[in-house]
Amino acid sequence: MSLPVQFYTLLAMIGMGSLFGATLDTYQRFLKRGKRKRWIVFLNDLLFWFIQGALIFYVLFLVNYGEVRFYLLLALLCGFSAYQALFKKIYLKLLESLIQLIKSIARLIYRTAYLLVYKPFRGLYLLIVAIILYVFGLLLSLVKIVWIMVKWVIKTVFKPFIWMLNKVIPESVKIFFAQLRKTVAGYLESSKNIIIKAINFFQKKR
Repeated sequence: MSLPVQFYTLLAMIGMGSLFGATLDTYQRFLKRGKRKRWIVFLNDLLFWFIQGALIFYVLFLVNYGEVRFYLLLALLCGFSAYQALFKKIYLKLLESLIQLIKSIARLIYRTAYLLVYKPFRGLYLLIVAIILYVFGLLLSLVKIVWIMVKWVIKTVFKPFIWMLNKVIPESVKIFFAQLRKTVAGYLESSKNIIIKAINFFQKKR
């Protein structure tokens, strides 16, 4: 490698060491190891280190076509140490401020959507349901009124025919049907009592 390429590679690795320190703190901030299961932490750590290694190698490939030298590892360590000593506190404060800003924006968007979208649609939905229920109750009342009128008309129209039938039908026939109705009613009542007794009997046997 030429001297300029070595110099650019050295600067790139120092920068990648600092970037690695920042991404490691960011990763630790969002991972929350104490609240995660071990296998989830293991998989996340594995994926994190794989991405970091691939990213460092990609930058190294862009700078010097992927030639690895021992001093490049030292440059990575120097960049990481410089971040820990000089930039870590500042970066963590900026990270927390950014997180709080994103949370505030998310809450603002949620409240705006709740007030401008959810509440109007909910009010419209309740209004439509209230109108439907009102119309249904109105139709039900109308049906009841029509049915009462129809019953009154039927009784009024057929009342002369019923009166004529009462005059035409012999008294013996009326007595026969009345007795038949009483007999059927008595038979049904006795059958009902027998069924109830049988049910009670089987329930006691259990």
